[in-house]
Amino acid sequence: MSSPLPSSSSIMTLETIVQSWFIPVDIFMITCTIVAIVLSVIFLCIIIVDRSCHTVPMMLVANSCLSVLVFACVLLSMSIFTLENDLKRIDYEDSQCIVRAYFDYVAAALVNYSFLVQALYRYTVAVYPARLFWHSAKSQLMIICFTWLIGITFPFVFIFSGKVIYNADNQICQTPVVPSFYIVYPASCIYGVPVSAIMFIYYKLLQHVHRMKCRVVPVAKLFRAQRHLKMAQQIMIVVGILLTIGFPYALFIGMTFFTKPPKYHYRIAFLFVDVSLALVVIALFQLTQPVKSFLMKKLTRQPNTQIALT
Repeated sequence: MSSPLPSSSSIMTLETIVQSWFIPVDIFMITCTIVAIVLSVIFLCIIIVDRSCHTVPMMLVANSCLSVLVFACVLLSMSIFTLENDLKRIDYEDSQCIVRAYFDYVAAALVNYSFLVQALYRYTVAVYPARLFWHSAKSQLMIICFTWLIGITFPFVFIFSGKVIYNADNQICQTPVVPSFYIVYPASCIYGVPVSAIMFIYYKLLQHVHRMKCRVVPVAKLFRAQRHLKMAQQIMIVVGILLTIGFPYALFIGMTFFTKPPKYHYRIAFLFVDVSLALVVIALFQLTQPVKSFLMKKLTRQPNTQIALT
């Protein structure tokens, strides 16, 4: 007796799930996360090897780089899972789907809070130069540990309440994008609070430098404040990239209050996340002078050695 043929409705569902652009986008996202991982590892190795990088500001940069590395590894795992399901044309929630979702929320928060710690350090050094304890490695390490504690614990509210579910259209486990506390809360913890705090700190630092210019102050003190303002401006460049990461997600959340978001909203949002994360690491290389100098020294030494031998 022959087995029954699949119904037309199941075929239509299959064709709707696996669109023609899924596989190329999945591969592109995997490529971006691999680039971010490789660059992050190189970045951390340079900080460990080069003695000139063994400073408190570079410790904070290393924290950001480590956070990006963790986030990139999580995104790579999620992208591989999505690609496997798209290739097999199946809707399959494996046992690690919720675990990946949890670490995704954790790592995304750690990245943003790491740049908040950098901005806070620049502000305290420029505005309160005499408060040496605030500038010490010990105090900064305590702040870093506190931000990691926040990142690890804040998803407990919705992870253990069963609000994270498998979305078959997007092949991902996340909280549903609907108007509710469980979608606004993680968005606020991951993006709203740290990014708003960074922008506020930059504004206050800008005001501080402007007031110093209007008063008679030692040149060295003004120069130090302007230098930290420049560092804060560089952090704002990275924050601009982070805003690019969160914009599609925030847009889809806002849409839920008026209309239904696109069917593949998570695929679109995470495409921006993967691309922007690679750009964040590239920006860190470009804006971190000690690491940039170390790389330039290594890259130029080899040709010079060959010329000398010749």
